Amino acid sequence: MISTTKPKPPSADNRWKLVDATMRRHGYKSNALIESLHTVQECFGFLDKESLRYVAACLHVPFSRPTAWPLLPLFHDEAAGGPHLCDCLGTACYIKGAGQMIEQLEKLLGIKIGQTTADRKVSLLSARCLGSCGLAPAAVFDGAVGGKLSPAGAVDKVKEWVR
Repeated sequence: MISTTKPKPPSADNRWKLVDATMRRHGYKSNALIESLHTVQECFGFLDKESLRYVAACLHVPFSRPTAWPLLPLFHDEAAGGPHLCDCLGTACYIKGAGQMIEQLEKLLGIKIGQTTADRKVSLLSARCLGSCGLAPAAVFDGAVGGKLSPAGAVDKVKEWVR
C-alpha cells in the first residue's frame, strides 16, 4: 500500500517549494521523475543523495530509479562550475566531428567529460542527443544551443568564458 503522507523536504530551503510544485503539478506520479529531478538541479545546481531520496519518496518510486544509469548523464552529483558546456554525442554530431571537438575542449580545459575546471569556471558535460541533428555538430553553451560547430569554434567560445 502506498503511503499518502508526503515526506518532509531535506531542509527548510524555500527552493524545495519549487520542486514540490513540479511534483504536485504531475499529481506526485512516478512519470514526473525526470522533470522533478531537473527542477532540483535547476534550483540547487546538482543532485545529492538526500534530494534523490526525497523525490523518490514523494513520487513513490524506489531509490534505484533516480540513480539508474540511463539518467546519470542528464544530471550532476556535485555543484558544477560557472558556464556549462554540454556536447552532443549523438550519431549525427559524432559523424560530423563532435569527437574531435571534445578532444580539443578537454585539452584546452585540462578536464574530461563530466568534470569541472579547478577554478570552477567551466563544466564540460555530454548528452546522448540534444535533438538538434540538423545543426550537427551541436553543443549547449550555458543554455544556448550552438550548431554547425567546428572544434576551433567551440574552443574560441570556451576561451571567452575562461578569461
